[in-house]
Parts: sequence; C-alpha cells; structure tokens
Amino acid sequence: MSIGRHTNPEALSRALKARARDLGFDACGIAKAERLDEESERLEQWLLGGRHAGMEWMTNHFEKRVDPRRLVEGACSVVSLLHNYYYPVDPPARKTAGKISRYAWGEDYHRVMKEKLYELFEWLGREAGGAEGRAFVDSAPVLEKAWAQRSGLGWIGKHANLINRSLGSWFFIGELIVDTPLAYDSPAEDFCGSCTRCIDACPTDAIYRPYAVDSNRCISYWTIEHRGDDVPASLQPGFENWIFGCDICQEVCPWNKFKKPSNEERYAPRPGVTDTELVAWEEIDLEEFRRRFRRSPVRRSKFDGFKRNVRIARRNVHTSAA
Repeated sequence: MSIGRHTNPEALSRALKARARDLGFDACGIAKAERLDEESERLEQWLLGGRHAGMEWMTNHFEKRVDPRRLVEGACSVVSLLHNYYYPVDPPARKTAGKISRYAWGEDYHRVMKEKLYELFEWLGREAGGAEGRAFVDSAPVLEKAWAQRSGLGWIGKHANLINRSLGSWFFIGELIVDTPLAYDSPAEDFCGSCTRCIDACPTDAIYRPYAVDSNRCISYWTIEHRGDDVPASLQPGFENWIFGCDICQEVCPWNKFKKPSNEERYAPRPGVTDTELVAWEEIDLEEFRRRFRRSPVRRSKFDGFKRNVRIARRNVHTSAA
C-alpha cells in the first residue's frame, strides 16, 4: 500500500475533520468500529414490541445494523458527519396551508450528502495512502444516531432525534465506515435533563416513554412510509395540516434555540413548498407531483400517499372550523 501524507492517527483525524469542514459539513466525529451491544438490546426489544409499524425492512440484516464490521470488512473507524438543513423560513400559521417537514423543503439530502461523503472518502484514501470503506446516508442498515452519539456529536434526545449543543437538531447524519485507524472521540453526554416538551407536544402520543417512539402512532410514519388508505381514524385529527412528515417535537425542543442557517443552497425551500394551500395540493395530478418534487424527499410518500395525506388534512381543517 502506498504511503500517504498522514501515518499518525491523531494527525490524520485532525486533518480529516478540517477537510470535512471545508466540504461544508457542520461537525465531524469519529468512533471505533465495534458491535453496538447496548444499542442492539434496545433495538431488539423495540422490534419485538412491534414499534416499527409497517417498516418490516428494519428487521432485516440485524447484525449488520449493530456491527459495522459486517458491512465493511476490516472496518476500524466510523466517521459521522452532520449537515445542517435549517432555513430561517417560518411556514404560515394558517391551518389551510399544507405543512411539509423542513428536511424535505429542498433537494434530496441523499444526493447532496453522498456527493460530499465520496469526496471526503477519496481525500482520506489519498492522505492515508489508501483506504477501503463505504459511505452511508440513511440508505443502509446503520444506526446513524448511535454512531453520532458515540463519536461525540450529540445525544439522542427524548424524541429519539440527535441533538447537538451548538446546532440543535435540524441536520442530516452521514457516515464513512473505513478500515483506516483513526483517533476516537468520547461519547456525548445527555443534556435533556428533566425537560419533557417533546413528549407533551406530540399530538398522537407517539413518544410513549422518554427516548422511545412508537411508529404506529407517529405522524411521520403515516405520512411518509405507510402505503394505503387504512390510516387509523383515531390518529387522523392529530395530523392537523401535516401532509409530509412532522416537525413538532423538534419545533418545541429548547436546544433548537441554537439553530443556525444552513450554508447549503440545495436545501433552500422550493417555491410553494412552505405555503401552498391544501385545496391547491388537492388539485395536482401525477405529472405535476413529479415536476414539483423532482429530486425531493417528498417522492418517498408516492403520489397516492401524498394525496391521501392532503385529504386527511382537508378533513381536519373542516372539522376544526365547524
């Protein structure tokens, strides 16, 4: 193997974090690649309890999900990266406008982050004299929040999202799992304290206990992942005017007072995505849906799912106005 510029793990890690910042990432942390024993027990109990709702894919590849060495042979390090997507735009307060989760306002984050991660991986290979590994962005069996916490980038809050003390929680997480020895960061502490704002604010009681979310009651699951019209009638009023995802637990989190505007132009909200009336969304056809949401996370819901969500939101508006 060729010799790179950095053969010392500490020096290479410092340079790696600096390069990550140059590429636009907001934070970078590194953890040792090993089996997540404690996390695997919690995941197993969560799955056995059926809390994953209809997301059966979460039961697949369990060992790969909890041991990165099953994903990358010879893996030594897990590099976690945060990429801020917050844009300082407030959706209209009126209930007649459809609400779409902030993370889906702009271009698909998978594309944006993968591009940057591949560039960082190529840089690592040059600097280390060669590197084998893979890049991941919410597209493989990787417990990304657990690795981000282990690498010191934040803690998993009571709403089950990662919270960073300097950024809040409006960011995406990506990983590089590599065979390169690096200097490892210490796990982050939990700073939720006695706060229960996210639990108290959830309109469907999806956060059934601190740090645990039941997907069977989560608005994001029903408006993004679920296929079909069999949405429980008892939950539908809690959806209010959300038509893709839900940000309520993040909106009320005190740590998001530290949010910062994103520097990534591709995450900027597309025209109409934050303030289009429900009645207008109800009128769009498949061609218009594909045009409006080209390279957008909203495509995940499929056209039929999106129109179902709009119908539910419209009923909620009529009910609240009656």
